[in-house]
Amino acid sequence: MSGGIGGFVRDFVESHGLAAVFGLMAAESCGIPFPSEVIMPVAGAVAAGALVGGSHLGLVPAIIAGAAGNLVGSLIAWVLAARFGEPLLLGPGRYVGISRSHIELADRFFRRRGLLAVFLGRMLPVIRTYISFPAGLARVPLVPFATLTFAGALPWCTALAVAGYEVGANYDRVSGPIEKAAIAIAVLVAAGVIAWIVRGRRAGGAAD
Repeated sequence: MSGGIGGFVRDFVESHGLAAVFGLMAAESCGIPFPSEVIMPVAGAVAAGALVGGSHLGLVPAIIAGAAGNLVGSLIAWVLAARFGEPLLLGPGRYVGISRSHIELADRFFRRRGLLAVFLGRMLPVIRTYISFPAGLARVPLVPFATLTFAGALPWCTALAVAGYEVGANYDRVSGPIEKAAIAIAVLVAAGVIAWIVRGRRAGGAAD
């Protein structure tokens, strides 16, 4: 925790408290790589004993701040994708292999199981960071999207923050393995997402 992203997150949370938790979680939900698997356990560990601004960072407020940040960041990503996503994807995106078939695939996915995907996606590494973009492209209704985003983010933030809180003062010893495990899970999920996209692209090409 003395260096790397874990050290940065801890210093930031210790210095700025709930605002830091909120801001980092909002950034993650906008696609900026600040992993919640690090942010929320750090917030829980700080709540267990570190002082922020002369008073303890409460565990429950930290959880709420994390879930609220997730919601705000997700709403920003949804709006960006809904208003500007398709021109961006079909414009510069074509140079990295994105085609209309990807957008149509996302639209079909959310038409069939969009609300369930929004809820479950909040508890899956990597997917939780980017799911708002296809949801915005598919124009998933905003109120249900926001409700299920917060409902899915809350247990995720709670589990991670409580884990950090329970570890408490020993967080420095286990932060390395926690980050490595989070990275390993994220790589596996990312590989699955890539395979899903490639499959959809091939299916779209065959249809053409």
